[in-house]
Amino acid sequence: MARKRRRNSRAWFAVAALAGLSQPAPAAIIGTCTIMIGASGTMTANPGLSILGSKQAGGSSASATIVASSLLCTLLDLLDCYSVSAPAPAAFSSAPSGGGTNVTFASVFRLDGSGVDINGSVPQRVTNGTHALQVDLTATKSSGVFPAGTYQGIVTVRCE
Repeated sequence: MARKRRRNSRAWFAVAALAGLSQPAPAAIIGTCTIMIGASGTMTANPGLSILGSKQAGGSSASATIVASSLLCTLLDLLDCYSVSAPAPAAFSSAPSGGGTNVTFASVFRLDGSGVDINGSVPQRVTNGTHALQVDLTATKSSGVFPAGTYQGIVTVRCE
């Protein structure tokens, strides 16, 4: 009987060990992506008053700083743990009467001073560290012209 007990206790030990291995392990992986908003951009009109954009003459890009930090990325030496995007809004947040009708929006952004425009809706992978971001917004009126007044468009920068 003593021998059977040893076998059973070994079997139970093995089952307990396997059960312990199949349980999810608590994770201590911490990651953050901080977005610090810088300067607001300025949209100006084209000569035909059918386009408002920060890339038009006299316009300026909005800016932000992204700080990505992930322990998992650091430990595994991964290069692309966070993605940044800046999709265009569906509408102006404020506009004069008639200014927001028949309007389509497009946004682009650039990372780290590159001159390459990235479609705002297309996530761009970033490494751990600090990244400069410039964002441009363009509103195009498909018929008519933009009436005089004050317009505001808000682009939401995402880091996921």
